[in-house]
Amino acid sequence: MRDSSRLTRRAALGLTAAALPLAAATPASAATAIGGERLARDGIQTSGATGLPKKLTARSWILADHETGEVLASYRAHQRLAPASTLKMLFADTVLGKFERTRTYRVTDADLADVPSGSSLVGVKPGILYTVHQLWQGVFLRSGNDAVHVLAHMNGGIAKTVAEMQAKAADLQALDTHVVSPDGFDHPGQVSSAYDLTLFARHGLRDEDFSAYCSTRTANFPAGGKKTFQIQNTDRLLTGAYGLGTYRGMIGVKNGYTSHAGNTFTGAATRDGRTLLVTVMHPANGGNEVYKETAALLDWGFGKGSSAQAVGKLVDPLSEGGATASAAASGKGAKGAQGATGAAASSSDGPSPWRLLEGAAGTVAVLAGGAFALRRRRAAVAAAAKAEEDQGS
Repeated sequence: MRDSSRLTRRAALGLTAAALPLAAATPASAATAIGGERLARDGIQTSGATGLPKKLTARSWILADHETGEVLASYRAHQRLAPASTLKMLFADTVLGKFERTRTYRVTDADLADVPSGSSLVGVKPGILYTVHQLWQGVFLRSGNDAVHVLAHMNGGIAKTVAEMQAKAADLQALDTHVVSPDGFDHPGQVSSAYDLTLFARHGLRDEDFSAYCSTRTANFPAGGKKTFQIQNTDRLLTGAYGLGTYRGMIGVKNGYTSHAGNTFTGAATRDGRTLLVTVMHPANGGNEVYKETAALLDWGFGKGSSAQAVGKLVDPLSEGGATASAAASGKGAKGAQGATGAAASSSDGPSPWRLLEGAAGTVAVLAGGAFALRRRRAAVAAAAKAEEDQGS
């Protein structure tokens, strides 16, 4: 029993070394320069308009114009925090276009074996034949980690999908983001920012399928045989659930909650031909507060904020001709980068260290320089394990 316990501790030490955020290994200015120097500053950033909501408790938020990419107002836009299920937007940006909607797939036990305990689930069952369309409904409407893992296994596995998501984040110039798992669940080192999440939403909404899924309110989901059950979108501003009215013009995008991350939401709404994007991360109170603060920022953006001058910019993807953001051009704004303050603590109900290690290793291998990064990580793992051995007896 003792040997087994010590092995678990060694695995955890190795996991910690493997899953350190790449953001932590990168100078803070590398991320904070993206989109403009003002977005790296502490405090509320706005110009040319007054009347911002006064009771905003979120640790970070941003309001931007979907079409122009202009950031109209922000607060600690690049602060790195646990993203929860809003990270599924990046998963969709990465995987959504790979499989035809009509393709069918019969789920196996292995596809669901690595779904973290305590996850949000849509109710995917082994042995049932699903269409890709139905699986994506499970991802967008119910934030189903089970549906995410099935699609990730169809894509070649968790590690491959994590690596591709990290590469996609790099292309989108979302440099605050470090991916450990495709589902957004609490894992050590998994972080993003209000700025990056808004990039994911803006990019996704340009895709017809992404836009359709995130705006779908209800759908029928397979229950086996010819039976189905109804699922409802968990976006309360879209459906008006839990005492909230529907927000006029709301078109999505994705909410998220974990016990570590608290509530996070990226929303988009259209009025009079103009679409605004808002991301609110970690408000002080749970429940409806993230939606109330989102609605308040949208109200301001469609109202008094219509005269606001840009304080920053949502950059375009590199693959679509976006200019490379020069991280080292200025050391200014480092104060606004809070580092990996939202790095998730490991949970006793989370996935096994071995499964996390698989995903983390894939990410590090792709983005930290291949063999060199792997050698450094292995050395760190070995050193940590030896230190634990020396202290164990």
